[in-house]
Amino acid sequence: MWANIDLLIQVPKLAAGLFLEGLLIGAVFSLIAYGLALVWGVMNVKNLAQGPFVIAGGYICWYLSTLGLHPVLGMFAAAVVMWGLSWICFKLVVSKVLELDMFVSLLATFGLAYVLEQSLSLAFTQDTQTINLGWGSLDVFGDGLVLLAWQKVMAFAICCVLAVVLVLFMKRSRMGQAIRATAQNARAARVMGIDTDKVYSFTFCLNGAICGAAGALVAMIWVIQPFYGITYSIRAFVLVVAAGLGNLPGVILAGLGMGGLEQFGGFIIGAEYQQALVVGMLLAVLVVRLLQQSRKRQAVA
Repeated sequence: MWANIDLLIQVPKLAAGLFLEGLLIGAVFSLIAYGLALVWGVMNVKNLAQGPFVIAGGYICWYLSTLGLHPVLGMFAAAVVMWGLSWICFKLVVSKVLELDMFVSLLATFGLAYVLEQSLSLAFTQDTQTINLGWGSLDVFGDGLVLLAWQKVMAFAICCVLAVVLVLFMKRSRMGQAIRATAQNARAARVMGIDTDKVYSFTFCLNGAICGAAGALVAMIWVIQPFYGITYSIRAFVLVVAAGLGNLPGVILAGLGMGGLEQFGGFIIGAEYQQALVVGMLLAVLVVRLLQQSRKRQAVA
């Protein structure tokens, strides 16, 4: 471990490469987390099916690519299909538990995640799949030391565009304003004439579309497998808890930070411990949040 740290100090270009790699993949984490933050903030539903939704989007894009559709176009198709699938899930399951206890919504979305994982396994087997674009790599410094895959650069650019579109939609459109109003106070929104049921349905479907696009990017960058969704669910949960609900800049910064932490951590202590770092981040964030709540209660008392 210390030898790897010393190597980063001795070769700053290597550290810069890890930093850039972290930014590129962190943008995808931020996109996934923003969808979860929407559902959590507006509907107060902790969507445990977030990761499987992402993997489902990846499989849709991968399958379409095997039929000859370009993966970038397949990303848009995955977003549309996941919008429809999310609408079905909302009508059949999520809408039934909106007014119930949080534990019930957790069980409901856990059931969704389980059914979706098993369905993907039956449809596509448990083999790992990936979309090989064959775009090669970008030589950052021109000496072959730091290479960035072009598909990761493309994914970062797409995430930036989607983030801008989402921000403009939430601020400028009537539905975006209705979503923000419902998130602040659902009862007051109903009094003002907002159809909150429609807002809830739209929000869950929008999250599904985001997951579809993110899943397509995941399939282009890494590999997908029916049961890999839990890793993205944990990442998204960590980012939302760390940044806070409704804090899009915070989610973006936390996602970029997580990407960098995974890259540096994987290089220093080994790639096999990257998932352990994510779980460690989750535990650390939860402990900090609990301490903050405890201090607030003591201050009020």
